[in-house]
Amino acid sequence: MLNMKDIMETITMIQDENLDIRTITMGISLLDCADTDIDKSCEKVYEKICRCAKDLVKTGQDIEKRYGIPIVNKRISVTPIAMLLAVSGGDPVKYAKALDKAAKAVKIDFIGGFSALVQKGFSAGDRELIKAIPRALAETNFVCSSVNVGSTRAGINMDAVKIMGEVVRETAELTKDKQCMGAAKLVIFCNAVEDNPFMAGAFHGPGEPDTVIHVGVSGPGVVRAALQKLPDDASMDEVADLIKKTAFKITRMGQLVGSDASKALGVPFGIIDLSLAPTPAVGDSVAHILEEIGLDTCGSCGTTAALAMLNDAVKKGGVMASSHVGGLSGAFIPVAEDAGMIDAARKGVLSIEKLEAMTAVCSVGLDMIVIPGETPAEVISALIADEAAIGMINSKTTAVRVIPAIGLKDGEELEFGGLFGTGPVMKISMVSPSKMINRGGRIPAPIQSLKN
Repeated sequence: MLNMKDIMETITMIQDENLDIRTITMGISLLDCADTDIDKSCEKVYEKICRCAKDLVKTGQDIEKRYGIPIVNKRISVTPIAMLLAVSGGDPVKYAKALDKAAKAVKIDFIGGFSALVQKGFSAGDRELIKAIPRALAETNFVCSSVNVGSTRAGINMDAVKIMGEVVRETAELTKDKQCMGAAKLVIFCNAVEDNPFMAGAFHGPGEPDTVIHVGVSGPGVVRAALQKLPDDASMDEVADLIKKTAFKITRMGQLVGSDASKALGVPFGIIDLSLAPTPAVGDSVAHILEEIGLDTCGSCGTTAALAMLNDAVKKGGVMASSHVGGLSGAFIPVAEDAGMIDAARKGVLSIEKLEAMTAVCSVGLDMIVIPGETPAEVISALIADEAAIGMINSKTTAVRVIPAIGLKDGEELEFGGLFGTGPVMKISMVSPSKMINRGGRIPAPIQSLKN
Protein backbone atom coordinates (compact mmCIF):
# COMPACT_ATOMS: atom_id res chain seq x y z
CA MET A 1 0.00 0.00 0.00
CA LEU A 2 1.19 3.51 -0.82
CA ASN A 3 0.94 6.05 1.97
CA MET A 4 0.89 9.84 1.67
CA LYS A 5 4.58 10.09 2.63
CA ASP A 6 5.61 7.80 -0.25
CA ILE A 7 3.48 9.78 -2.71
CA MET A 8 4.87 13.16 -1.61
CA GLU A 9 8.42 11.81 -1.67
CA THR A 10 8.00 10.67 -5.28
CA ILE A 11 6.47 14.02 -6.30
CA THR A 12 9.46 15.82 -4.75
CA MET A 13 11.88 13.52 -6.59
CA ILE A 14 10.22 14.34 -9.93
CA GLN A 15 9.64 18.07 -9.45
CA ASP A 16 12.77 19.11 -7.54
CA GLU A 17 15.39 16.39 -8.01
CA ASN A 18 15.27 15.62 -11.77
CA LEU A 19 13.97 12.07 -11.36
CA ASP A 20 12.88 10.63 -14.68
CA ILE A 21 12.55 7.53 -16.77
CA ARG A 22 15.40 8.23 -19.17
CA THR A 23 14.06 5.83 -21.80
CA ILE A 24 11.67 3.09 -22.70
CA THR A 25 13.36 1.12 -25.46
CA MET A 26 11.64 -1.46 -27.64
CA GLY A 27 13.96 -4.17 -28.88
CA ILE A 28 12.96 -5.62 -32.25
CA SER A 29 14.50 -8.65 -33.93
CA LEU A 30 15.08 -8.14 -37.65
CA LEU A 31 16.35 -11.66 -38.34
CA ASP A 32 13.16 -12.48 -40.26
CA CYS A 33 13.79 -9.43 -42.46
CA ALA A 34 16.91 -10.94 -44.05
CA ASP A 35 16.72 -11.22 -47.84
CA THR A 36 19.23 -11.74 -50.63
CA ASP A 37 17.82 -8.57 -52.22
CA ILE A 38 18.90 -5.61 -50.07
CA ASP A 39 16.02 -3.41 -51.25
CA LYS A 40 13.47 -6.05 -50.25
CA SER A 41 15.25 -6.51 -46.93
CA CYS A 42 15.09 -2.75 -46.25
CA GLU A 43 11.36 -2.76 -47.04
CA LYS A 44 10.85 -5.59 -44.55
CA VAL A 45 12.89 -3.73 -41.92
CA TYR A 46 10.82 -0.58 -42.35
CA GLU A 47 7.53 -2.47 -42.28
CA LYS A 48 8.37 -4.51 -39.17
CA ILE A 49 9.62 -1.56 -37.14
CA CYS A 50 6.53 0.47 -38.03
CA ARG A 51 4.22 -2.45 -37.21
CA CYS A 52 5.83 -3.34 -33.88
CA ALA A 53 6.49 0.19 -32.62
CA LYS A 54 3.47 2.07 -33.94
CA ASP A 55 2.09 2.58 -30.41
CA LEU A 56 5.39 2.97 -28.54
CA VAL A 57 5.40 6.77 -28.28
CA LYS A 58 1.68 6.98 -27.46
CA THR A 59 2.08 4.33 -24.75
CA GLY A 60 4.94 6.29 -23.20
CA GLN A 61 2.88 9.48 -23.27
CA ASP A 62 -0.10 7.73 -21.68
CA ILE A 63 2.07 6.44 -18.83
CA GLU A 64 3.54 9.91 -18.33
CA LYS A 65 0.03 11.35 -17.97
CA ARG A 66 -1.21 8.55 -15.72
CA TYR A 67 1.60 8.77 -13.18
CA GLY A 68 3.11 12.20 -13.79
CA ILE A 69 6.49 10.56 -14.42
CA PRO A 70 8.60 12.16 -17.19
CA ILE A 71 9.76 9.68 -19.85
CA VAL A 72 12.52 11.60 -21.60
CA ASN A 73 13.13 9.33 -24.60
CA LYS A 74 11.31 6.64 -26.53
CA ARG A 75 13.78 4.51 -28.46
CA ILE A 76 14.19 1.35 -30.51
CA SER A 77 17.06 -1.13 -30.68
CA VAL A 78 17.34 -3.67 -33.51
CA THR A 79 19.34 -6.73 -34.48
CA PRO A 80 22.93 -5.81 -35.46
CA ILE A 81 22.53 -4.78 -39.09
CA ALA A 82 25.77 -6.55 -40.07
CA MET A 83 23.82 -9.82 -39.68
CA LEU A 84 21.31 -8.78 -42.35
CA LEU A 85 24.08 -7.42 -44.56
CA ALA A 86 25.75 -10.84 -44.51
CA VAL A 87 22.73 -12.19 -46.40
CA SER A 88 21.91 -9.28 -48.69
CA GLY A 89 25.24 -7.64 -49.50
CA GLY A 90 24.97 -4.20 -51.08
CA ASP A 91 25.40 -0.71 -49.68
CA PRO A 92 24.97 -0.76 -45.86
CA VAL A 93 23.82 2.86 -45.87
CA LYS A 94 20.53 1.66 -47.41
CA TYR A 95 19.80 -0.09 -44.11
CA ALA A 96 20.71 3.04 -42.15
CA LYS A 97 18.27 5.08 -44.21
CA ALA A 98 15.54 2.47 -43.77
CA LEU A 99 16.07 2.62 -39.99
CA ASP A 100 16.02 6.42 -40.08
CA LYS A 101 12.82 6.48 -42.13
CA ALA A 102 11.13 4.05 -39.72
CA ALA A 103 12.29 6.05 -36.68
CA LYS A 104 10.78 9.19 -38.17
CA ALA A 105 7.53 7.37 -39.01
CA VAL A 106 6.97 6.14 -35.44
CA LYS A 107 8.26 9.42 -33.95
CA ILE A 108 10.93 7.99 -31.65
CA ASP A 109 14.07 9.82 -30.51
CA PHE A 110 16.80 7.34 -31.50
CA ILE A 111 17.22 3.93 -33.10
CA GLY A 112 20.25 1.78 -32.29
CA GLY A 113 21.62 -1.27 -34.02
CA PHE A 114 23.68 -0.13 -37.00
CA SER A 115 26.15 -2.45 -35.37
CA ALA A 116 28.65 -5.27 -35.77
CA LEU A 117 30.02 -7.80 -33.28
CA VAL A 118 33.62 -8.51 -34.26
CA GLN A 119 35.37 -9.41 -31.00
CA LYS A 120 36.82 -12.60 -32.48
CA GLY A 121 37.08 -11.60 -36.13
CA PHE A 122 35.11 -10.41 -39.13
CA SER A 123 32.33 -12.44 -40.71
CA ALA A 124 30.38 -11.62 -43.88
CA GLY A 125 29.02 -8.08 -43.80
CA ASP A 126 31.05 -6.84 -40.83
CA ARG A 127 33.83 -4.95 -42.61
CA GLU A 128 31.40 -3.42 -45.10
CA LEU A 129 29.11 -2.15 -42.36
CA ILE A 130 31.96 -0.74 -40.27
CA LYS A 131 33.44 1.15 -43.22
CA ALA A 132 29.98 2.59 -43.97
CA ILE A 133 29.44 3.96 -40.43
CA PRO A 134 30.73 7.51 -41.16
CA ARG A 135 28.41 7.93 -44.16
CA ALA A 136 25.49 6.28 -42.36
CA LEU A 137 25.71 8.63 -39.38
CA ALA A 138 26.30 11.67 -41.58
CA GLU A 139 23.28 10.95 -43.78
CA THR A 140 20.74 10.08 -41.05
CA ASN A 141 19.23 11.86 -38.06
CA PHE A 142 18.09 9.16 -35.64
CA VAL A 143 20.47 6.24 -36.23
CA CYS A 144 23.08 5.21 -33.64
CA SER A 145 25.95 2.81 -34.23
CA SER A 146 28.09 0.47 -32.15
CA VAL A 147 30.86 -2.07 -32.68
CA ASN A 148 32.00 -4.68 -30.16
CA VAL A 149 35.76 -5.21 -30.59
CA GLY A 150 36.58 -7.38 -27.59
CA SER A 151 35.39 -9.61 -24.78
CA THR A 152 36.77 -11.49 -21.81
CA ARG A 153 36.11 -14.73 -23.67
CA ALA A 154 37.57 -13.73 -27.03
CA GLY A 155 40.28 -11.17 -26.33
CA ILE A 156 40.60 -7.97 -28.37
CA ASN A 157 40.38 -7.80 -32.16
CA MET A 158 43.19 -5.32 -32.86
CA ASP A 159 42.39 -5.21 -36.58
CA ALA A 160 38.95 -3.88 -35.65
CA VAL A 161 40.47 -1.50 -33.10
CA LYS A 162 42.68 0.03 -35.80
CA ILE A 163 39.75 0.45 -38.17
CA MET A 164 37.53 2.01 -35.50
CA GLY A 165 40.07 4.75 -34.75
CA GLU A 166 39.89 5.69 -38.43
CA VAL A 167 36.08 5.43 -38.44
CA VAL A 168 35.71 7.74 -35.42
CA ARG A 169 37.88 10.40 -37.10
CA GLU A 170 36.11 10.13 -40.44
CA THR A 171 32.69 10.30 -38.77
CA ALA A 172 33.66 13.50 -36.96
CA GLU A 173 35.01 15.03 -40.16
CA LEU A 174 31.88 14.20 -42.16
CA THR A 175 29.70 15.87 -39.51
CA LYS A 176 31.96 18.80 -38.58
CA ASP A 177 29.28 21.25 -39.73
CA LYS A 178 26.94 19.64 -37.13
CA GLN A 179 29.29 19.89 -34.09
CA CYS A 180 30.86 16.54 -35.13
CA MET A 181 27.62 14.98 -33.89
CA GLY A 182 28.10 11.74 -35.84
CA ALA A 183 30.88 10.69 -33.46
CA ALA A 184 28.53 11.28 -30.50
CA LYS A 185 26.25 8.57 -31.93
CA LEU A 186 29.01 5.97 -32.25
CA VAL A 187 30.35 3.77 -29.44
CA ILE A 188 33.00 1.04 -29.43
CA PHE A 189 32.50 -1.74 -26.86
CA CYS A 190 34.25 -4.54 -25.07
CA ASN A 191 31.84 -7.07 -23.54
CA ALA A 192 28.76 -5.40 -25.06
CA VAL A 193 25.45 -6.55 -23.53
CA GLU A 194 22.40 -7.60 -25.55
CA ASP A 195 19.75 -5.77 -23.50
CA ASN A 196 21.14 -2.24 -23.11
CA PRO A 197 18.36 0.37 -23.53
CA PHE A 198 20.74 3.35 -23.62
CA MET A 199 22.10 5.00 -26.77
CA ALA A 200 24.36 5.09 -28.61
CA GLY A 201 25.22 1.49 -27.74
CA ALA A 202 21.81 -0.18 -27.78
CA PHE A 203 21.28 -3.16 -30.08
CA HIS A 204 18.87 -6.10 -29.90
CA GLY A 205 20.98 -9.17 -29.19
CA PRO A 206 20.42 -12.48 -31.00
CA GLY A 207 19.44 -14.10 -27.69
CA GLU A 208 16.57 -11.66 -27.08
CA PRO A 209 12.84 -12.30 -27.82
CA ASP A 210 11.29 -11.16 -31.10
CA THR A 211 10.17 -7.94 -29.41
CA VAL A 212 10.78 -6.75 -25.86
CA ILE A 213 10.52 -3.62 -23.70
CA HIS A 214 13.46 -2.40 -21.64
CA VAL A 215 13.38 0.58 -19.27
CA GLY A 216 16.29 2.84 -18.40
CA VAL A 217 15.87 4.72 -15.12
CA SER A 218 17.94 7.68 -14.03
CA GLY A 219 18.15 9.67 -10.83
CA PRO A 220 21.49 11.33 -9.98
CA GLY A 221 19.65 14.31 -8.54
CA VAL A 222 17.62 12.11 -6.20
CA VAL A 223 20.74 10.39 -4.86
CA ARG A 224 22.51 13.69 -4.36
CA ALA A 225 19.50 15.20 -2.56
CA ALA A 226 19.38 12.22 -0.21
CA LEU A 227 23.09 12.52 0.57
CA GLN A 228 22.76 16.24 1.32
CA LYS A 229 20.62 15.29 4.33
CA LEU A 230 23.37 13.15 5.86
CA PRO A 231 25.66 14.74 8.46
CA ASP A 232 29.27 15.30 7.41
CA ASP A 233 30.50 12.79 9.97
CA ALA A 234 28.30 9.93 8.65
CA SER A 235 30.42 6.87 7.92
CA MET A 236 30.90 5.45 4.43
CA ASP A 237 28.75 2.50 5.53
CA GLU A 238 25.88 4.92 6.14
CA VAL A 239 26.49 6.67 2.82
CA ALA A 240 26.40 3.36 0.94
CA ASP A 241 23.26 2.26 2.77
CA LEU A 242 21.42 5.47 1.93
CA ILE A 243 22.39 5.21 -1.77
CA LYS A 244 21.16 1.60 -1.78
CA LYS A 245 17.78 2.56 -0.30
CA THR A 246 17.39 5.46 -2.73
CA ALA A 247 18.24 3.25 -5.71
CA PHE A 248 15.56 0.81 -4.52
CA LYS A 249 12.88 3.54 -4.64
CA ILE A 250 13.99 4.71 -8.09
CA THR A 251 13.99 1.18 -9.47
CA ARG A 252 10.48 0.46 -8.17
CA MET A 253 9.20 3.35 -10.25
CA GLY A 254 10.95 1.92 -13.31
CA GLN A 255 9.42 -1.49 -12.61
CA LEU A 256 5.95 0.08 -12.60
CA VAL A 257 6.54 1.88 -15.91
CA GLY A 258 8.05 -1.20 -17.56
CA SER A 259 5.20 -3.47 -16.47
CA ASP A 260 2.58 -1.02 -17.71
CA ALA A 261 4.33 -0.52 -21.05
CA SER A 262 4.68 -4.28 -21.50
CA LYS A 263 0.96 -4.86 -20.93
CA ALA A 264 -0.14 -1.96 -23.14
CA LEU A 265 2.08 -2.99 -26.04
CA GLY A 266 1.56 -6.73 -25.64
CA VAL A 267 5.28 -7.53 -25.64
CA PRO A 268 7.48 -9.13 -22.94
CA PHE A 269 9.07 -6.96 -20.26
CA GLY A 270 12.84 -7.29 -20.49
CA ILE A 271 14.98 -5.48 -17.93
CA ILE A 272 15.29 -2.38 -15.79
CA ASP A 273 18.60 -0.67 -16.38
CA LEU A 274 19.22 1.38 -13.26
CA SER A 275 21.95 3.64 -14.53
CA LEU A 276 22.59 7.03 -12.96
CA ALA A 277 22.68 8.76 -16.35
CA PRO A 278 23.33 12.48 -15.85
CA THR A 279 22.21 15.49 -17.88
CA PRO A 280 23.67 19.01 -18.21
CA ALA A 281 20.82 20.26 -15.96
CA VAL A 282 21.86 21.69 -12.60
CA GLY A 283 21.36 19.08 -9.87
CA ASP A 284 21.42 16.07 -12.20
CA SER A 285 25.09 15.17 -12.06
CA VAL A 286 27.02 12.04 -11.05
CA ALA A 287 30.07 14.23 -10.39
CA HIS A 288 28.05 16.19 -7.85
CA ILE A 289 27.11 12.94 -6.08
CA LEU A 290 30.81 12.13 -5.73
CA GLU A 291 31.41 15.63 -4.38
CA GLU A 292 28.51 15.20 -1.94
CA ILE A 293 30.20 12.03 -0.69
CA GLY A 294 33.17 14.19 0.26
CA LEU A 295 35.36 15.16 -2.70
CA ASP A 296 36.19 18.81 -3.24
CA THR A 297 36.12 18.33 -7.03
CA CYS A 298 35.43 15.26 -9.13
CA GLY A 299 38.72 13.99 -10.54
CA SER A 300 40.74 14.51 -7.38
CA CYS A 301 42.35 11.63 -5.50
CA GLY A 302 39.59 9.52 -3.97
CA THR A 303 37.28 9.81 -6.99
CA THR A 304 37.74 6.21 -8.13
CA ALA A 305 37.01 4.84 -4.64
CA ALA A 306 33.88 6.99 -4.25
CA LEU A 307 32.64 5.94 -7.69
CA ALA A 308 33.23 2.26 -6.91
CA MET A 309 31.11 2.52 -3.78
CA LEU A 310 28.38 4.43 -5.62
CA ASN A 311 28.23 1.92 -8.46
CA ASP A 312 28.03 -1.05 -6.10
CA ALA A 313 25.35 0.51 -3.88
CA VAL A 314 23.20 1.42 -6.89
CA LYS A 315 23.32 -2.16 -8.15
CA LYS A 316 22.51 -3.64 -4.72
CA GLY A 317 19.48 -1.39 -4.32
CA GLY A 318 18.25 -2.05 -7.85
CA VAL A 319 18.54 -5.83 -7.60
CA MET A 320 16.30 -5.83 -4.52
CA ALA A 321 13.63 -3.78 -6.34
CA SER A 322 13.24 -5.81 -9.53
CA SER A 323 13.67 -9.42 -10.59
CA HIS A 324 15.04 -8.32 -13.95
CA VAL A 325 17.80 -5.75 -13.53
CA GLY A 326 20.19 -5.76 -16.48
CA GLY A 327 21.70 -3.61 -19.19
CA LEU A 328 24.57 -1.54 -17.86
CA SER A 329 23.15 -0.75 -14.41
CA GLY A 330 25.39 1.51 -12.32
CA ALA A 331 26.74 5.03 -12.83
CA PHE A 332 27.57 6.65 -16.17
CA ILE A 333 30.36 9.23 -16.38
CA PRO A 334 29.79 11.05 -19.71
CA VAL A 335 31.76 14.28 -19.52
CA ALA A 336 29.75 16.46 -21.92
CA GLU A 337 26.40 15.35 -20.46
CA ASP A 338 27.26 15.98 -16.79
CA ALA A 339 27.37 19.52 -15.41
CA GLY A 340 29.79 18.54 -12.63
CA MET A 341 32.12 16.67 -14.99
CA ILE A 342 32.14 19.67 -17.33
CA ASP A 343 33.15 22.00 -14.48
CA ALA A 344 35.85 19.59 -13.27
CA ALA A 345 37.28 19.27 -16.79
CA ARG A 346 37.29 23.05 -17.22
CA LYS A 347 39.24 23.40 -13.97
CA GLY A 348 41.79 20.87 -15.21
CA VAL A 349 41.15 18.57 -12.22
CA LEU A 350 39.47 15.87 -14.32
CA SER A 351 41.77 14.40 -16.98
CA ILE A 352 41.37 11.61 -19.52
CA GLU A 353 43.86 9.56 -17.52
CA LYS A 354 41.72 9.89 -14.37
CA LEU A 355 38.59 9.08 -16.34
CA GLU A 356 40.25 5.91 -17.60
CA ALA A 357 40.95 4.85 -14.01
CA MET A 358 37.32 5.57 -13.10
CA THR A 359 36.08 3.34 -15.93
CA ALA A 360 37.47 0.31 -14.09
CA VAL A 361 34.65 0.69 -11.55
CA CYS A 362 31.78 2.51 -13.35
CA SER A 363 29.01 1.27 -15.63
CA VAL A 364 30.63 1.74 -19.00
CA GLY A 365 33.69 3.73 -19.98
CA LEU A 366 35.14 6.81 -21.65
CA ASP A 367 31.88 8.47 -22.62
CA MET A 368 31.12 11.72 -24.47
CA ILE A 369 34.67 12.98 -24.23
CA VAL A 370 35.70 15.71 -26.66
CA ILE A 371 39.31 15.51 -27.84
CA PRO A 372 41.33 17.86 -30.07
CA GLY A 373 40.40 17.75 -33.74
CA GLU A 374 43.99 17.04 -34.73
CA THR A 375 44.10 13.77 -32.75
CA PRO A 376 45.47 11.06 -35.12
CA ALA A 377 43.41 7.94 -35.82
CA GLU A 378 46.06 5.68 -34.27
CA VAL A 379 45.84 7.58 -30.95
CA ILE A 380 42.06 7.06 -30.93
CA SER A 381 42.63 3.38 -31.71
CA ALA A 382 45.07 3.09 -28.81
CA LEU A 383 42.57 4.74 -26.48
CA ILE A 384 39.98 2.16 -27.60
CA ALA A 385 42.49 -0.65 -26.98
CA ASP A 386 43.25 0.61 -23.47
CA GLU A 387 39.59 0.79 -22.55
CA ALA A 388 38.86 -2.62 -24.08
CA ALA A 389 41.70 -4.08 -22.00
CA ILE A 390 40.10 -2.77 -18.80
CA GLY A 391 36.83 -4.45 -19.75
CA MET A 392 38.47 -7.68 -20.85
CA ILE A 393 40.58 -8.13 -17.71
CA ASN A 394 37.82 -7.09 -15.30
CA SER A 395 35.02 -9.06 -17.03
CA LYS A 396 32.91 -5.91 -17.35
CA THR A 397 31.46 -3.80 -20.12
CA THR A 398 33.64 -0.89 -21.18
CA ALA A 399 33.22 1.48 -24.09
CA VAL A 400 34.66 4.49 -25.86
CA ARG A 401 32.59 7.38 -27.23
CA VAL A 402 34.98 10.19 -28.09
CA ILE A 403 34.38 13.16 -30.36
CA PRO A 404 37.35 14.64 -32.24
CA ALA A 405 36.38 18.32 -32.39
CA ILE A 406 37.53 19.16 -35.91
CA GLY A 407 39.19 22.58 -35.91
CA LEU A 408 39.33 22.91 -32.10
CA LYS A 409 42.21 22.52 -29.65
CA ASP A 410 42.32 21.54 -25.97
CA GLY A 411 40.89 24.26 -23.75
CA GLU A 412 38.20 25.21 -26.28
CA GLU A 413 34.61 23.89 -26.13
CA LEU A 414 32.18 22.11 -28.43
CA GLU A 415 28.54 23.02 -27.83
CA PHE A 416 26.07 20.22 -28.62
CA GLY A 417 22.90 21.41 -26.92
CA GLY A 418 20.10 19.34 -25.37
CA LEU A 419 20.98 16.12 -23.55
CA PHE A 420 24.39 16.04 -25.25
CA GLY A 421 25.48 19.17 -23.36
CA THR A 422 28.81 20.98 -23.78
CA GLY A 423 32.16 19.31 -24.29
CA PRO A 424 35.35 20.93 -23.05
CA VAL A 425 38.11 19.78 -25.40
CA MET A 426 40.31 17.60 -23.19
CA LYS A 427 44.06 17.19 -23.59
CA ILE A 428 45.22 13.78 -24.81
CA SER A 429 48.75 12.46 -25.31
CA MET A 430 49.75 12.65 -28.97
CA VAL A 431 52.78 10.36 -28.57
CA SER A 432 52.39 7.91 -31.41
CA PRO A 433 51.32 4.30 -30.71
CA SER A 434 51.24 3.54 -34.46
CA LYS A 435 53.70 0.62 -34.37
CA MET A 436 51.53 -1.27 -31.89
CA ILE A 437 48.26 -0.40 -33.64
CA ASN A 438 49.60 -1.42 -37.06
CA ARG A 439 50.58 -4.88 -35.80
CA GLY A 440 46.95 -6.01 -36.02
CA GLY A 441 45.97 -9.52 -34.97
CA ARG A 442 44.35 -10.26 -31.62
CA ILE A 443 45.25 -9.70 -28.00
CA PRO A 444 44.56 -13.16 -26.54
CA ALA A 445 41.82 -13.68 -23.98
CA PRO A 446 43.03 -13.58 -20.35
CA ILE A 447 43.31 -16.67 -18.22
CA GLN A 448 40.10 -15.82 -16.34
CA SER A 449 38.18 -16.55 -19.55
CA LEU A 450 38.64 -20.27 -18.80
CA LYS A 451 35.75 -20.57 -16.37
CA ASN A 452 34.09 -23.79 -17.53
